[in-house]
Amino acid sequence: MKSRNSLILFATLLVLQLAPQYLSAQENAYPLQMSSTRLSHRPEVPGPNGLVTAGHPLASMAGLRILMEGGNAADASVAVLATLNVVRPQMSGAGGNGFFTYYDSATNTLHSLSATGAAPLALDASKLESEQLNKGINAGVVPGLFGGWISLLQKYGTLSLAEVLAPAIEYARYGHPIEASVVRSIASSEKLFREFPTSSEMFLPGGRVPQTGEKITLTNLARTFERLVAAEQRALTADASRVDALQAAFDLFYHGDIAREMANFYSRSGGLFTLEDFAAYEPIWSEPIHANYRGYDIYTSPPTSRGGLEVLMQLKLVEGFDLANMGWENPLTQHLLIEAIKVAKADIYHYVADPKLHEVPVAALLEESYLKKRRALINQAAAIDFPGSGQPQASLSASMAAKLVSPARESLEELSVPGSTTSFSIRDKDGNVMAATPTHGGAFGTGVVVGDTGLTFNNGTRVGSTAPYPDHVNYARGGQIPILNNSPIIVMKDGEFVMALGTPGGETIGQTQFQVLVNVLDFGMPVQAAIEAPRFSVFAEPNFYKEGSEITVRYEDRLTQRQFDDLKSMGHKLRLAPSYSLGSIQAILKNEELGTFTAGADPRRAAQAVGW
Repeated sequence: MKSRNSLILFATLLVLQLAPQYLSAQENAYPLQMSSTRLSHRPEVPGPNGLVTAGHPLASMAGLRILMEGGNAADASVAVLATLNVVRPQMSGAGGNGFFTYYDSATNTLHSLSATGAAPLALDASKLESEQLNKGINAGVVPGLFGGWISLLQKYGTLSLAEVLAPAIEYARYGHPIEASVVRSIASSEKLFREFPTSSEMFLPGGRVPQTGEKITLTNLARTFERLVAAEQRALTADASRVDALQAAFDLFYHGDIAREMANFYSRSGGLFTLEDFAAYEPIWSEPIHANYRGYDIYTSPPTSRGGLEVLMQLKLVEGFDLANMGWENPLTQHLLIEAIKVAKADIYHYVADPKLHEVPVAALLEESYLKKRRALINQAAAIDFPGSGQPQASLSASMAAKLVSPARESLEELSVPGSTTSFSIRDKDGNVMAATPTHGGAFGTGVVVGDTGLTFNNGTRVGSTAPYPDHVNYARGGQIPILNNSPIIVMKDGEFVMALGTPGGETIGQTQFQVLVNVLDFGMPVQAAIEAPRFSVFAEPNFYKEGSEITVRYEDRLTQRQFDDLKSMGHKLRLAPSYSLGSIQAILKNEELGTFTAGADPRRAAQAVGW
């Protein structure tokens, strides 16, 4: 134990860097000229034996600890996920949802894992207000993420649940200094937490918002993790196989005592979740969706992610323009990226829904003949209004219309609700790679800690993940999996790994990944420079479901004066954002010339890259 801890401490001293303290301009301040002499403030982190870049330093170190103890990328992923549940509980947790894109080097194959749960079968959204679908006892979807942890370990891992949960259990039971963003999120949710004794007990120790840096413990969460480990260990003692022992932990959570505790809590509290809802859940393995962009193969999450298809459409739309020749600082480049986002979102928000219940025309949306028609909407001289959706195949409208017949109901409040998410990327010594984007939906999900479990559920029933219009395929319905923008990406070229990346950001996830991919693949930026480069986010009011919604482009105030002036003259409604504020990319990139790998972490949040 002593030598292991010494080794980890040594690695920490080698690779941890302090996030730079940037001066953030006011949102509507005058734009600043971006410096051309320094492309990044943080170093790229090398890792010949392994790399982890995650949304919190302790989560990154938990993953590295597992790699250094002989685990692989799958094992390290679960350690990172469990630790994120403890140190960034507003963003992710076992009761949340998530998407994973995994490269298995032994078979040279890529795989997608959707760890996303459905709305409770008893849900009738027409009887609820939008805020009731967002927060509180009537909101939420079945926990998908814990089942994903187990399925990932069963399929590709090598270690036990006890081994990979050990770092998280230590931080939860014995404490860790709480990070500033968690404190801000608790303060924002304080009123909601006080409505539920279980929530206030967990997040308001001593009846107050904790101070940044204060040591906190999450005892009930630690106890839940320990119960799951105990189920695995009992099965192993009874000579169960590793896979069957992991299944014992899964069964405890979704069919056994923990499931009953969750169902009983909701029954006592007037909620909707039942044992039947939890028992129906299964993680879903599938092939990633794919497109080739300028010779690079981009792999990402299929529906029920809409972010994956969004990124692929955006890339294919701008493939028709010579961005590299235009240059990054050319306002026309930025204009084309903005317009591609608008055109892609018009289709994505119309067509993407739970594929078990609705037809999703993934291949048709990526056909070049259709993309050519949609690309023609882009005016190189002026911003277009937010367009309506196209029709990628002639038979689609009739088939979808038949599924949209529903009783006359009033629409919900139309404004989308922001999300809270995190991300990480891992590469191990054998070349296995994970890109993952787990989420609680909004901050702390529903905001309801479920009994004594220490768990909060993803609030996937909120408007944004669901449509506010009753005749829409993505209206909140019982038993249907709502849509997420989470879309972790792995890039390959000629059968070899090139890049892994992901980001939080709710409805801006696809946009952020799109811009960073263009920074690398079109402009040749190193990984950290591509992450730190100024970026923008496109917002729609009331939402991206509605044709003609008002579009605002929030742009970090480091854009050049020429970009600012020319984009305004093209008709874009610009709103300046603080210098480092939009998204939080974690990425690993191969130097294609030298064959080496480095990781980058976004200074916009508490992210950290580590390697050994």
